[in-house]
Amino acid sequence: MKRSRYAGTIAVIQLGTVIKSLIFILVLLLFIFSLSGLLTSIKPKYRITSDSVNSAAIQFPGELLYALLSRENHYFAQSLPKKNEAPSLAGQLFKLSTNISFDDPRSLLGRELPGFFAYDNEILLAGEGTNYTNMPYESAPPETNGKEADVHNVENIKEEPKEENPPSPPLSTNGKKVVHIYNTHSRESYLPYLKGVKNPDSAYSSKINVTRLSEKLQSSLEKKGIGTSVSTTDVMGILDKKNKKFWQAYDESRPIVQEAMAKNRDINYLIDIHRDASRKNLTTVSIKGKSYAKLAFVVGGDNANFEKNYALAEKIHKALDQKYPKLSRGVFKKQGSGNNGKYNQDLSGNALLIEAGGVDNTFEELYASLDAFADAFSGIYWNANEVSSPGSKKEAQ
Repeated sequence: MKRSRYAGTIAVIQLGTVIKSLIFILVLLLFIFSLSGLLTSIKPKYRITSDSVNSAAIQFPGELLYALLSRENHYFAQSLPKKNEAPSLAGQLFKLSTNISFDDPRSLLGRELPGFFAYDNEILLAGEGTNYTNMPYESAPPETNGKEADVHNVENIKEEPKEENPPSPPLSTNGKKVVHIYNTHSRESYLPYLKGVKNPDSAYSSKINVTRLSEKLQSSLEKKGIGTSVSTTDVMGILDKKNKKFWQAYDESRPIVQEAMAKNRDINYLIDIHRDASRKNLTTVSIKGKSYAKLAFVVGGDNANFEKNYALAEKIHKALDQKYPKLSRGVFKKQGSGNNGKYNQDLSGNALLIEAGGVDNTFEELYASLDAFADAFSGIYWNANEVSSPGSKKEAQ
């Protein structure tokens, strides 16, 4: 009799445990479905996206993952740096929640000192003389007050005469336009051509600007046999018409680039040309007695193609450094608050953002630099692609 009662008690307890488990599962499923419904009903701009998850995930270094796994399996500890201590989970969580890193004082000072945020970027590859005190930085939004300065000194710009029958390059893409050039900040200009303008933040013009550089680079690349197309869209003009803010420029240039890629499947490289806000002493170099405007390469840290974009910029920087010492200021990573972080570079693993010169450079200096860039880029391009001579059946892909 006692055994029967004991067995019955055990059965009741087991049944209660099963019921509790079923209730827990039902509540969990109800919670998941409710949460899913809530997230899908939120307006798109407020939803958690894969980009936001990715942005949060990249804050945690790979060493931290290995450190956590090594607590269960000591084999993973072999992948940790031998001399350095494993990253602190508490430190990473603090950094993620406050945007303050104990390893980088700029993360704190940049929020307390006006203008210091401009240097809250990372030097991936430094050109000679480049450091955190002289990094390239973005111009402030235009201070034109709706009025544009008159243009002068344009007659001093030496344009190459167009040849009727230019010599054929030794290598060619055989009519394929494999490079596409555009200007997100299409009205960035240069002070030597803006009459009466001294303030670098006012160096903008719809008449003379970085779009000339796109046309020049197209010519320089095609002389090397690399077919190139150029977008003539005035992105900043579109911003004015739509009454949008300066920081929304990439929202307008993105569909333009996507359309170009959809119309021409041969496009394999994207180049967005900008102008740096630094002054002439930082953006000019003399090479063999000739004056050049320095170039800088920016890679967005918040895009899936970051590694590929950086690899391309690194190759070009090193190629320039060999043939044109000091011309490249280096490769810089921008991401996080205050930066776009993508710069349309998620559209292609071969996307470049070039800061061509600074506000004080002349087009003569800029044109010389773009010829040098085309020289370096063409060497990399032809080494990476199957080449052909003009008129042959083979084509570079």
